[in-house]
Amino acid sequence: MVRWHMKFLRAISISFLGCGQMADSPIRSDDASQVLEALTRCLEDLTPELRKAATHVLENSSLISVSSIREMAQRADVSPNTLVRMARAVGFERYEDFRRPFRDKVINGDDPFPERASWLKSLSKGGKLSELYTGMATASINNIERLFSETNARAIKGAADDIVKAQMTYVLGVGIFNAMAMNFTHLAGIALGSVIAIPRDGLSPIEGIARAEKRDVLLAMAFRPYRRDVVQAVALAVSRGVKVIGISDSPAAPIMARASHRFVVPTDPSQFFPSTVALASLLETIIAFVVAGSGPEAVTRMEELQERDDDLGINWNED
Repeated sequence: MVRWHMKFLRAISISFLGCGQMADSPIRSDDASQVLEALTRCLEDLTPELRKAATHVLENSSLISVSSIREMAQRADVSPNTLVRMARAVGFERYEDFRRPFRDKVINGDDPFPERASWLKSLSKGGKLSELYTGMATASINNIERLFSETNARAIKGAADDIVKAQMTYVLGVGIFNAMAMNFTHLAGIALGSVIAIPRDGLSPIEGIARAEKRDVLLAMAFRPYRRDVVQAVALAVSRGVKVIGISDSPAAPIMARASHRFVVPTDPSQFFPSTVALASLLETIIAFVVAGSGPEAVTRMEELQERDDDLGINWNED
């Protein structure tokens, strides 16, 4: 009786309400992206060893379909049984059941990348600088391709709709990402007028989010090594019921588990510094969806801004 009861529970858990958390809608067990979504949501509830396995799987999901359970376990530095227990944590009876949607995705040809090998090879002719140029082109193109193949218009629209409906949207980025947060704020703010970049004016991220409340949205960027102040600011926002749009280089990043919307941005470099090309593309796309969802008033604001700049002589005019 107990064995039958456990099997029944696992069968219904395949809808992925997920580690004790209620989902807005059932998650399909045959959809690889939704399986990863369920695993991300469960991270905080896993034991350290299971979290270690899950983090490796999330960060190397392209290997799931082509690697055996032993190979994945060896790469993750865990036992094969740990991967089995990880699969059960999100509702699968066996690891092979967990792996199946990823194999089906490849078999059905749903994960294509444009063939550019010949073109990229042609760029490398001419010495070391040409090879560097080729490396930069390859990394940039690959990052953008991976970004847009691993998300979709519906996911971006969901985040943009929450920004449009929010009383206030806070955009959090530190270091180089603060400049990107300010650029996002400037452009999205033209359409909405209710967007603010943090930190600013010498305040910490937590001080910047201190007045946020339930009707607000926080778009937070966190890339390795993860800043403690960013993680703490996101935790504070979540505790206040603020919807979080998490953007990171890993689905296992500490800001992602409790985010309402999650976007993983490839940052693979061909030089020392992480690439921000894909991040810029994602932010620009979210802005485009925000403008599209803001209605005619957004166009009116942009026209008024253009007229103001013309009246002030800000823009160069040949006449």
